[in-house]
Amino acid sequence: MFSIFPSARLRPSPFYEATVAEGVTSFTTYNHMLMPTGYGQPEEEYWRIINGVSMWDVSVERQVQLQGPDAGKLAQILCPRDLTKCVPGQGKYVAVCNHAGTVINDPILLKLDEQRYWLSIADSNIWFWAGAIAAERGLDVVVSEPDVSPLAVQGPNSEDVMVSIFGDWVRNLKYFWFGETEIDGIPVAVARSGWSKQGGFEIYLMDGTKGTRLWNLVKEAGKPWDIGPGNPNPCERVESGLLSFGGDTDEHTNPFEIRMGRYVDLDVPDDVVGIKALRKIKADGPRRHQIGIVLEGDEPDQVAFNWFDINAGGQKIGDMTNIVWSYQLKKNIGFALVSVDAQPGDEVAVMKHGTEVAGRLCELPFI
Repeated sequence: MFSIFPSARLRPSPFYEATVAEGVTSFTTYNHMLMPTGYGQPEEEYWRIINGVSMWDVSVERQVQLQGPDAGKLAQILCPRDLTKCVPGQGKYVAVCNHAGTVINDPILLKLDEQRYWLSIADSNIWFWAGAIAAERGLDVVVSEPDVSPLAVQGPNSEDVMVSIFGDWVRNLKYFWFGETEIDGIPVAVARSGWSKQGGFEIYLMDGTKGTRLWNLVKEAGKPWDIGPGNPNPCERVESGLLSFGGDTDEHTNPFEIRMGRYVDLDVPDDVVGIKALRKIKADGPRRHQIGIVLEGDEPDQVAFNWFDINAGGQKIGDMTNIVWSYQLKKNIGFALVSVDAQPGDEVAVMKHGTEVAGRLCELPFI
């Protein structure tokens, strides 16, 4: 048993007290915050997201706000995806890249109005990156981190819960689209989004003093559907083939290697950061690709801190970037970032802590 030492370097979530009251048992750090990773019943929490409805504190998905006359211009410079047809209330999944075409974040871009955008980021300092690019280009835009903290409601029953809170209009939200509203006087934006493939929503709390109140309102509304606490579930996300930036990527990973090529528009203007490099990578062809891997054995393995070498014919062909026990497949599964010469169906060996474990490459998603 260990404790967390409070520090100004580690900010509390608006939902922190609520998750403690729910019995949270573990956290990870993400964007200089604590993110709940479990409530002591991992398999029960998995089946809740698969069969019912789960609520998650994901306030660690910080928003980088671009505001001002050049906000749209900066958004396009940062994102190698055509944003010219993006309208207020619409979100888009984007790959933010550096000048070499390396992915440095994979946020959801939300357009609130013509002069205000949010980048709902994964774990990295995109606030600093965006501010530096804006200053270097001499743009009339303010880059900031607004008081916005997402709460996720995920699972096949999530829509019914959200309708009971906000009304039938949420049924008409397209994926990644959102609407601004309020609940009991609490300002929020409601988006059809979330880091699962089971369907769900994210409620963007826009007043950090109201975190516990919002949590309890959602919890009460979800009682008829047996809502319970959870977190971005590692088993569900791997089974579903969802990318984890920073976990499944390294300092050389480009979008074409990790199934993000369809979110890159090569005909965006030349001033988009990384677009020239991305055009060359596409023309030359990526050297690696991301596929699945199933390991032999029927005993659950543990989530690892590190990547593991994948070998074939006595030579390293890539890395296994994650591993998890699949409750549905009853196998240890993970993602393989391997040479494009390696294909689904290939027999391989994974070096785990000095031991060779047989495995087979496969298509994603697993389920």
